Amino acid sequence: MKFLDQAKVFLKSGDGGPGAVAFRREKFIEFGGPDGGDGGRGGDVIIEAADGLNTLIDYRYKQHFKAQRGHHGMGSNRNGARGEDVVLRVPVGTQVLDETQETVLCDLTEAGQRRVFLRGGDGGHGNAHFKTPTNRAPRKFHPGWPGQEQWVWLRLKLIADAGLLGLPNAGKSTFLAATTAAKPKIADYPFTTLAPNLGVVRAGDEEFVIADIPGLIEGAHEGHGLGDRFLGHVERSRILLHLIDGTADDVVASYRTIRNELEAYGGNLADKLEVIGLNKADALLDEEIEEKKAALEEASGAEVMVLSGATGQGVKQVLYRLLTVIKESKAEEPDVIHAPATRSIPRPPVGQKLPDDSEMQWDDETGEWVGGEEEDFEEDDLEDGGLGEGEELEGEEDEALDGEEPEGEEDGSNDDTDGTSRHGA
Repeated sequence: MKFLDQAKVFLKSGDGGPGAVAFRREKFIEFGGPDGGDGGRGGDVIIEAADGLNTLIDYRYKQHFKAQRGHHGMGSNRNGARGEDVVLRVPVGTQVLDETQETVLCDLTEAGQRRVFLRGGDGGHGNAHFKTPTNRAPRKFHPGWPGQEQWVWLRLKLIADAGLLGLPNAGKSTFLAATTAAKPKIADYPFTTLAPNLGVVRAGDEEFVIADIPGLIEGAHEGHGLGDRFLGHVERSRILLHLIDGTADDVVASYRTIRNELEAYGGNLADKLEVIGLNKADALLDEEIEEKKAALEEASGAEVMVLSGATGQGVKQVLYRLLTVIKESKAEEPDVIHAPATRSIPRPPVGQKLPDDSEMQWDDETGEWVGGEEEDFEEDDLEDGGLGEGEELEGEEDEALDGEEPEGEEDGSNDDTDGTSRHGA
């Protein structure tokens, strides 16, 4: 089953049914009077967190959900039936964001949790409602109140106690497979993991959930690589495990690359406690381990733990360190952590290249990039030399044609803690 963690949908509650204009007409009853019933209320839009779901793929091919309209009133003072509700079943941990992705409208963190998101319109009054001593035969009725409608984003943010971070091929999936019963794909090339994975870790007599997300590269917040959208799945975690490939030439640069991406992403990720692990120690000499560990500790200001997911070296110590922090965090805040609203860069379909102009956005309806200054130029014009002699593209358009990418800035912050580091503002 394909993993999908965000979808844009249109929701509309049902309109209220109109009231009826009717009069009692019965033999031997000369003045029956008005007896038009009221219209029924429109159906609601309900969002329910369903246990057993782990993807929003159901909302990839159907984006419009409308509740039933209330039925009209009838004679003999019969009111119309209420419209049927429409229920959207989503995975636990799904957020409902407004169209701008700036406000969290609803956060479903427990299985079975239901929210009436949009209420249906009230039914209109029939003419029996408008009769008065001076108006014995009113022909007035109300057509019913309209329902509510809104475009929203559904965004899944997995619920896990700890999150795994690192560059591609840092050994995150190997660590997850070694400590849990999960079976992530493991290979010797980057971006083996294309979707988040969850696993249950058992440390002694206690358990906690750990989430592995695809690797980040420099410029992920600008859409490079797989982007930084998957960082949303560790926003609810209480601690981060930052794994660094010990075989890399510059482990400090690897550490700072991830820290810069966390700062650029926002969502309070940069402020979370983290455990730094120097992974793949089995492939290093003792002198290399000491040298790289000292360099990381100087750059991060926290203790660096040495481990190897392949051989199990130092894995238990890391798990118990994570468990200690998780237990302390749950004692202070037992409820599920509510993640803030974070705006994500929309990903184009496979085969479409993300343009360098950050102001351009992908339009799912038209199937093309919109916005920015690049709209004024057609690809054919550029290829066929549509610009006149002596004419040049200036500013951002030159950068887009040259294909140059801005270089990320390196910024590390230091804090002294007992084995974990917190990077605050």
